[in-house]
Amino acid sequence: MMSVRARDWAAENQAHLTASLARVRVAIERHLGRTPAHGTQASDALVRDVAVPEGMLAQPALELLVDRFGLSAFERDLLLLCAGVELDAAFVALCREAGGNAGPTFGLALAALPGVHWSAITPSGPLRYWRMIEARPSEVLVTAPLHIDERVLHFLAGIAYTDERLQWVTRPHSARHEQPAGHRAIAERMAALWAAAADGDEPWPPLQLIGEEDTGLADIAALACRHHGLDLRIIRAHDVPGPPAERQLLTRIWEREARLAGSALLVMMDDADQAEGQRAVGALVERARAALIVAGREPLRLRGRTLARFDVHKPDRAEQSALWRRSLAGMRERLGAGDCGEQADRPALEDAIDRLVNQFNLGPAAIATAGATVTHGPEVPPETTAAQLWETCRGLARSRLDDLAQRVETSATWDDLVLPAFQMQILRDIVVNVRQRGRVYDQWGFAAKSGRGLGISALFAGASGTGKTLAAEIMANELRLDLYRIDLSQVVSKYIGETEKNLRRVFDAAETAGAVLLFDEADALFGKRSEVKDSHDRYANIEVSYLLQRMEAYRGLAILTTNMKQALDQAFMRRIRFIVQFPFPDAAERAEIWKRVFPPATPTADLDVAQLARLNVAGGNIRNIALGAAFLAADECQPVSMTHLLRMARAEYAKLERPLTESEIGGWG
Repeated sequence: MMSVRARDWAAENQAHLTASLARVRVAIERHLGRTPAHGTQASDALVRDVAVPEGMLAQPALELLVDRFGLSAFERDLLLLCAGVELDAAFVALCREAGGNAGPTFGLALAALPGVHWSAITPSGPLRYWRMIEARPSEVLVTAPLHIDERVLHFLAGIAYTDERLQWVTRPHSARHEQPAGHRAIAERMAALWAAAADGDEPWPPLQLIGEEDTGLADIAALACRHHGLDLRIIRAHDVPGPPAERQLLTRIWEREARLAGSALLVMMDDADQAEGQRAVGALVERARAALIVAGREPLRLRGRTLARFDVHKPDRAEQSALWRRSLAGMRERLGAGDCGEQADRPALEDAIDRLVNQFNLGPAAIATAGATVTHGPEVPPETTAAQLWETCRGLARSRLDDLAQRVETSATWDDLVLPAFQMQILRDIVVNVRQRGRVYDQWGFAAKSGRGLGISALFAGASGTGKTLAAEIMANELRLDLYRIDLSQVVSKYIGETEKNLRRVFDAAETAGAVLLFDEADALFGKRSEVKDSHDRYANIEVSYLLQRMEAYRGLAILTTNMKQALDQAFMRRIRFIVQFPFPDAAERAEIWKRVFPPATPTADLDVAQLARLNVAGGNIRNIALGAAFLAADECQPVSMTHLLRMARAEYAKLERPLTESEIGGWG
């Protein structure tokens, strides 16, 4: 709803526009030899401008247009002549009487208006350069019908809206969330650069924000604009036209909009933008004459020009904690007990925030969203609220990774895994490392002492079916984290530099959630570095080195599995935090696997675990045999029996191209 002050300005602006149009109409009437409809007083108004009413809340739109685009008095009146045809039917009659056209022409303006100059109609003059008026096709320029742009017409009438040509490719943005101190400082530095340029009467320099999109790049840009009273609109790089003529039109319309509405443009770039799109953005930046910001993960490189660059990172742990407190300020429930005795008296909300900050690396917008969507109140159990917060954060962090890797849903527990005690203990120790990394790294100071080697990486080595993938599923479930299997066929590229780019996208996306990354059959990518014989060898080694760096920096858990431990590069092996050898199960371990393989709801009849344990296969094969036997039994409406298992054992061995020996099936029912 329009405020009283806005309504007052609208009425005053309308009165000023009406008076200005009347002055131009009088000039045309005098040119035609007609007596002005309002007599001598109106005729005398021709020699002076319409005064701005004293005490008016803001300048009339017409005066703003004159000031912002540097219009001369003649150019102003020519624009009013074109506007009059759209707003006042009397202008149409006068134009028709003057030249037989229903609309204005430059010839009429030259003859009827004071202060005439030919440059007003040139393509470089402000009226045509800024697309305020358009000359319709004609053999003679002075007789060409003139038409006012609709956006300019509505601006004169005091109606604010964005040019519809920009509405298709841009969207408005304002900082809706509380920003951390570091981000506010960047916005202030950006605003200071613009202010310095404005003081020196120089064009505002284009600026560049470098960082992940979810770090809050758009909000920082909006804060910088707010310092200068500017609105912000966002355009995606792929929406910037490639053909020069189309790009020039978009640039001119946007710069005009920037002056009309007081706005800046943020160009958002991403990894998917091709070289052609980057060139189009570069051309846009080089010709920019208004406030422009480019944002993306990689800097935009221009020939012979360097843009002012601001590197943006996610808020640090302390800033994220503060954002969470503001987001959850309405909660008064105690959300669970502390993990350590010395924290027993801490507010439990602080414990919940610590767990969220230690696990999820979220930006301000995501934190605000999570806090706003979670259900809390006196009727909601505190543990339910804490669980909702956790799951909400998991969901927010999934969006980017789901496009890059396969998420594995799992409900497996430690009871589903049979391993020697030593290996089981290492797996549990890995879970402890992940769960307590925030306390050890940040609160106890290990991260401040050295930033190297903070990644938690594990190598699971062993024959197929020995439980490597199952162990990863169990650990992710225990930590209540998402597990993502990385498809190496989608990561490794024959094109130089593409493999590193793909790995970077995976790790950067995973950082948000601290997700568990599973590189299955990792020897395909992380094998021994070769002797450099050509450029392909050199770049293959660079890929391995890049992975080593990202593994060491990744603060989540990265698990590599391999059937051929000896094939992995030794330098790579030295940088792995944990190495777990998954042995082939012996008879006792196979018996334990057989005891656990059938769910409680599965009907079984007279199964001989000792006999089954004689089958010399790994746990994965045991599961295949048990599952296949269950289907056979279900089809016969019988419980699973040794007969069904023998039949499926033969099928599994055939798949493995191995014979069933007498020692394995001798005496089988």
